[in-house]
This record gives sequence, structure tokens and C-alpha cells, in this order.
Amino acid sequence: MECKHFGECGSCSLFAIDSYTQLKSKLNRVTRLLKPFIYNELEVFKGENNHYRARAEFRIWHTGDRCDYAMGNISKNGTIIIDECPKVIESISKRMKPLLDEINSSETLKRKLFTIEFLATTTDEVLVSMIYHKKLDDSWIEVAKPLEEKLNIKLIGRSKKQKINISDDFVTEKLYIDNKLYIYAQYENGFTQPNPEINIKMIEWAIHQTTLINSGDLLESYCGLGNFTIPLSNHFNKVLATEISKKSIASAKINCELNKVDNIEFIRLSSAEMSEALSKKREFRRVAHIDIDSYNFSTVLVDPPRAGLDIDTIKLIANIKYIIYISCNPESLARDLEELVKTHKVVNQAIFDQFPYTDHIESGIFLEMKNATSN
Repeated sequence: MECKHFGECGSCSLFAIDSYTQLKSKLNRVTRLLKPFIYNELEVFKGENNHYRARAEFRIWHTGDRCDYAMGNISKNGTIIIDECPKVIESISKRMKPLLDEINSSETLKRKLFTIEFLATTTDEVLVSMIYHKKLDDSWIEVAKPLEEKLNIKLIGRSKKQKINISDDFVTEKLYIDNKLYIYAQYENGFTQPNPEINIKMIEWAIHQTTLINSGDLLESYCGLGNFTIPLSNHFNKVLATEISKKSIASAKINCELNKVDNIEFIRLSSAEMSEALSKKREFRRVAHIDIDSYNFSTVLVDPPRAGLDIDTIKLIANIKYIIYISCNPESLARDLEELVKTHKVVNQAIFDQFPYTDHIESGIFLEMKNATSN
């Protein structure tokens, strides 16, 4: 990837290192952290180095009468103006300049605008959220409506305690995963995997692990909008998936309908609450309609935030035969494995380079209970 802002923009901290060296460094880092727990080399999944990111946020910098996109600088002590970002996928990239031109030609659009967020798909749908330090009124709507049509985008205006949808507040992603088409409604402010190409590879890796599992039901924590849940549901009898976000649970249920999946129950529970509910330490009205005892969990999938798993969740999943752990932080993964390998052994391991030119790396670990009998 080439970018005129390399060395100035803080978004790409590894700007001076070629992609091969970047990936080798990440592989060495994860291998060093996981060495006490793994016995084979890490499988490596990489994708394109440019136009890979389907979600992006840019500050808006005001200079006199003009607006520009801006990012934090490499020194983390200021801001730089940018006029390109080769990381974002083509559907965002080709609209950035036309959108900025329209903003600069309209006092209504640019006044007190401070952030623009993009959410896009591989099928050229783009949702643009324009965030303001002012209350939006009918004059903003009058200008925004033709802009949405002109740029072929879906447009949202936001200010404090205000949200205006010109049309929809979601985009529809279509991904071929394991030779099957999956459809995902992705909503504004809902979590989505930023790199569609690597996301597919992560899901397919998780699906591949199920070939080692004979039967049973799947438990999933941090399920989001059903990103892993829905493709994996084809390989289990039943699925119980939990997520703390109301919006994500609502999206996940919509995505089940879009994909005609009917063997998943989604419950709004945090990871800690899930542990309490399944261990019968606490009753939740949100779970009252579900017969938890009817599930025979052979497998659990966890995809926690950077902090990793809490100790109660670790204790809970230690009783499940197979564990698929997707991690966005190898340090917290290594910490959690110190506990998990007391009951389980690592069978397969992989890394996924979702964010080239940054230190970030995703990992996948598949564990099997020690001395487990066959299902």
C-alpha cells in the first residue's frame, strides 16, 4: 500500500516496514506469547494490504470556511489533514472526495460538523453518519435528502440526543463463506468486523474446526450480530448465543431471518451473566422462556473484547469439551490460556492479519478437553 500520509498519520504505525516483515513480526510476537501452550506452528491468514477496511471514522477539521478530513498524527500530540486513505475499501474511497466537496459547498452541511463515520459493504452499499455540535433541523434534512441520492449513500445526521435517518440506518453485506452465501444487516453503531476478506477467513477457520466435533450444541458468548453464529449453526443441533448489546441482539435475530436459520436462540446477557445463568447461580427473566437443561453443549465459541475472559466464564467453559477462542489481543489470550490448559489442550492455532500497517493481530485457538471421551 502506498499513501502520501505515511509517516505523518497515526493510523498506520508500521508505515516504514514492508508487509512481509510486518506479518513475520506479528507471527513471532504471537508465537512467543503462546509458546507454552502450542505444539505446532501457527497457521497464517493474510489478505490485501490496501482497500481492506469497511469501517472508518474521520475527524472534520475546520480551517476558515473549509472542512477537511483529519486524523491523529503519528506522534499522538496533534492532528493532520488528509485527502486520501488507501486502507478503506473502494466503496468508501470513491465517495470521500465527492462527499467533502458537497459539504464544503453547503453552509448547512458543514457548520459545526466534527466527525464522519463510514460503514460499507463489499456490494457497494455505504452508510454515512455525519455528527454535529448543533441540533439539526428541517433545513439540514432538505439538503441531506438530495445528497443521499446524488452519492448513492444512506445518510444519518447525529447530534446530542438526536438521530435523523434520511432513509435506512443499516447496510446489507453479502459474503460467500464456505461456498455458501450469507446475508448480514449491519446497523450503525453496531459492531462489525472491519475487514470483510479476513472476516470470511476467520469464520471458515472456525467452521473447519467443527470437522473434529462429532455432534452436540454450540454455546457462544459475545455473538454480536451473528457473524460467527449463523454460519456455524449449520454444524450443530442447536445454538445458544449471548450478547450484552440490545441492538446487536436485535440485528442477530434479523440476520437469522435473512438467512432462514431457525436453530439459534439469542439472549441478551453479559458473559458474566451467562455464567451465572448456566450454572444456576442466578435466575434471569430474559432466559425464562428457554429450557437451558435441554442443551447438550459440546462446543463453546468466545470472541471477547481486548480484556479477554473473566474468571467465571473461564470456569464455565472449562466444563465444555471443545473451545473455539477468537482473540483480538494475544496478551490477554495468553493469560487466559494459562487457566484453560489446566483442563484442555490446544489442537489448532492461527493468526489473522486483519489490520496491515498496524500492530494489531487476531488469533484463533481451538482446544479439546484433556482425556475427553468421544461423543
